[in-house]
Amino acid sequence: MKRSHQESDRSDSNLYRLLPSLHDLLQTPGFAALLETEPRASIIHAARRVLLRMQQEIAAGRHTQASLESELPFVHVTVAEEIARTSRYSLRRVINATGVVLHTNLGRAPLSVSALKHILETAGGYSNLELDLETGERSRRDVHAEQLLLRAMGGDRRGAAPYSALVVNNCAAATFLALNTLAEGGEVVVSRGELVEIGGGFRIPEILAKSGAILREVGTTNRTRLADYEDALSAGTRLILRVHQSNFSMEGFTARPALRDLISLGKRCHVPVFDDQGTGLITSLEPLGIASEPTLLDGFHLGCDLIAASGDKLFGGPQCGLLIGNADLVQKIRKNPLYRAFRAGKLTYAALQATLADYASGKESTIPVHRMLNASATEIFNRCEWISRQVNSAELAAQAVPVLSLIGGGTAPTARLHSAAVSLHHSRLQPQALLLALRRLEPPVVGRIHEDQVLLDLRTVEPEFDATLASLLQQIAVSRP
Repeated sequence: MKRSHQESDRSDSNLYRLLPSLHDLLQTPGFAALLETEPRASIIHAARRVLLRMQQEIAAGRHTQASLESELPFVHVTVAEEIARTSRYSLRRVINATGVVLHTNLGRAPLSVSALKHILETAGGYSNLELDLETGERSRRDVHAEQLLLRAMGGDRRGAAPYSALVVNNCAAATFLALNTLAEGGEVVVSRGELVEIGGGFRIPEILAKSGAILREVGTTNRTRLADYEDALSAGTRLILRVHQSNFSMEGFTARPALRDLISLGKRCHVPVFDDQGTGLITSLEPLGIASEPTLLDGFHLGCDLIAASGDKLFGGPQCGLLIGNADLVQKIRKNPLYRAFRAGKLTYAALQATLADYASGKESTIPVHRMLNASATEIFNRCEWISRQVNSAELAAQAVPVLSLIGGGTAPTARLHSAAVSLHHSRLQPQALLLALRRLEPPVVGRIHEDQVLLDLRTVEPEFDATLASLLQQIAVSRP
């Protein structure tokens, strides 16, 4: 039988009366102990938030007298948790168990140990960011990455025009800066099939418009031929632009010219070719069965006039935009007044230099993205089985299951990597509630739901975190819902 509004109001009033005043709370033993470790002001603010939350729960009908009386003795614990939660940095480390290697929401590529060490060494004090230690004169910050970057890409291009490089804060900035410098007021020829939008609303046509360049579309959405580019070239053409298609792929009746043919056309017609390669891939993905993803080295050795890429995607370094190309073009871009607005800082250079050093010395396996991509499904499954044995209980059922991982970050959108995950089922929590409980752990654990299962894909969890993850899952099993 439903309660009348009057009965409900009277019942809620009785529940509200059970809530202690702030003054009374501070006199209890639990709060007396808390006052010895936390500032009084922090306790008062947190206690007010907790009491307000309990009032809102009563108003929403989520409490009975029994549930409220069982919770009230632990208010000091809830207040302590509230203080801890609000005093934590909002940006903090999480365990990425989504299986998406380059998860944009989770910061894309994690940095290598050598990159972290170099940041600590150079950023903990002063550094020679723009100082030549030999002459004592001002230098430019690009010297800390330029030669290493060219070495990592193979260096010598057999007598071709010299290459140079510069670094900005991301690949979008690199693309905009190049277009603004080299094509402002002139036409840029782009295939219709490459006029993409990627995450965050980044659209190639809008970037072109903002840069001051004029878009000249060629071909159709699914097929663009070399002749389409050639027919579009005119006295007003400043660049031929090739764009990585990022988060989508086209199948079936499709075609676009090879980069080699575009570069030949550009040289024949004296129009620079700008390849927005995007991913920063150095080492081919073919051993993983992914043959369609171009590398940064492809354009370099073919003699592309200018190449742009992200540092925090398959390159495996810090967020930055890499611009590599003919020295005269790069020098023009460096002189653009906007370069100062887009340039990278010392932390980026420290991490980038260390990542480049790993490539130059053949130590790609020390870069986390490379380790994750090359981890075997069997190895990952064995780790999942070990964790499942540690946490499997009446409250939290866990088992190892085969799954497919994604590369992410706008890279090889159709590619899947065979992997394994810990599948979780909680006796009291629905999948969405279990995901939330995992994210509230310290450190937070971010998983995914597939076919009503919560999955923790260990491809994106470093093996040294397995014991930590098992311990966190044990907390979930015994915690209150």
